[in-house]
Amino acid sequence: MSGDSDKTVYAKGVGPGREGGAKPWVPWLVTALVLLLAGAAGYFGYGAYSAQKARADEAEKAAADARVRTVATEQARKALETQLAGQLAAKDQKLTALEDERTRLSTEREQLQQAVAEKDAELARLKATYEDIEQKLKSEIADGEIRVSQAEGRIQVDLVDKILFDSGEASLSPRGAEVLARLGTVLAKVENRSILVSGHTDDAPPSQRLAATYPTNWELSVARAVNVVRFLAEKASVPQGRLVAAGHGDTKPVASNATPKGRARNRRIEILLIPDLPAGKQGEVKAAAAAP
Repeated sequence: MSGDSDKTVYAKGVGPGREGGAKPWVPWLVTALVLLLAGAAGYFGYGAYSAQKARADEAEKAAADARVRTVATEQARKALETQLAGQLAAKDQKLTALEDERTRLSTEREQLQQAVAEKDAELARLKATYEDIEQKLKSEIADGEIRVSQAEGRIQVDLVDKILFDSGEASLSPRGAEVLARLGTVLAKVENRSILVSGHTDDAPPSQRLAATYPTNWELSVARAVNVVRFLAEKASVPQGRLVAAGHGDTKPVASNATPKGRARNRRIEILLIPDLPAGKQGEVKAAAAAP
């Protein structure tokens, strides 16, 4: 039918007068959708990127902070180690000093103990010598002819001249030899001591009979001291190296020369036992001989 031939049914979106029936706005719509989707994807992708970058930056900052703290911690550790090492070294040094001091004090204590023991032994020997002399010369001491004294580690024996010599003589009398023989038995056993024998006179000059031999009391006092030393060495076996002879004349009186009793005391032989001295200090013996 001709009427039906004019009714053409068009598909949706296809109209008359358009080639192929396509609408012109469709490509634009598709492009817009694509761009929209791309923008949305970019937006959300950028957001995710920004968040991830922020997390990465934060992580990097945290790592940097951690590295700083690590370096600081390491520096603090090294400083502490150095400090502790210094303190330990100081303590070791102090400990060493204390140990040295303890050793020194221990050594000094031992030396002091040894010195005390030696001193006690020396005092015991000195006491024994003193008592032995007193025992050997008991009767003469009782008669006042001999005086024995002890002080400052020394023993002194004073013998009046009449017990050893005849009046005005320098040679030993028989009684003098007998007295010195008894004293010599003690002196021969004495160790570590010098034996100083010194002669003394009163202020009266030698008699005319003696003046040719002994012009002054110096010669007389020296001769008497030498004869005593020779007897002790030759007859009593006292070691010669321990004996010293000296003469003082009338220069060291122990009593007044104005009385017979005083003059008698001044005419004497002194025998002094002095502790041996270290080398170079033997002048002490001479000083002792010159002492009043």
